[in-house]
Amino acid sequence: MNDQDRRGIGMTSARTRDRLIETLRDAGIANADVLERMREVPRHLFVDEALASRAYENTVLPIGHGQTISQPYIVALMTEALIENRQLPVKKVLEIGTGCGYQTAVLAGFVQHIYGIERINALLKQSRQRLRSLRINNVSLRNSDGYGGWPSQAPFQGILVAAAPETVPEALLTQLDEGGRVLIPTGPSGRQVLLRITRRGNDFEHETLSAVSFVPLVSGRTT
Repeated sequence: MNDQDRRGIGMTSARTRDRLIETLRDAGIANADVLERMREVPRHLFVDEALASRAYENTVLPIGHGQTISQPYIVALMTEALIENRQLPVKKVLEIGTGCGYQTAVLAGFVQHIYGIERINALLKQSRQRLRSLRINNVSLRNSDGYGGWPSQAPFQGILVAAAPETVPEALLTQLDEGGRVLIPTGPSGRQVLLRITRRGNDFEHETLSAVSFVPLVSGRTT
């Protein structure tokens, strides 16, 4: 991948990205490092070429297999909420629902190592290739059921879930380190909220950050 591919032209150019950053800032994203990372990561490379001209709109886009790439505002919000008042880089983060790899690429700028789980193997292969082409090397990916987390790599200082279960999976809470945070959308379609859950010993502090709309978290995996 050459530099022009990363920078983009026309509707994927730096000027178009700058407009997105202004939109995110106006929507309340305040962390300057998060905004800069959102500017740097070439979102147009994470969607189908036919949708590249819409890559820097603040909107959800399809990525195939019934899945979507998250709205940039939500990616920025979850990243900001995960790293807020934390010493960087965060040591280990578990990501459930890697999808096309866009959230992974944004988060990778703030994390020592990301452990990503994606249940749809075709998406996982594409994500691995994209991240490799962008020289993002602090990521390990596996094709697995997100409900179970990644016990062998626990505890995690952060867990980010990019699909919505009805309730928070207990297995994820048990894999969270002391003081660690889970960012997770929960609830039925049309009534989902984004939670930030912080571990305090055996207690878990819940904060509601925003109303959201995610694809459901589905058990099992496709090989």
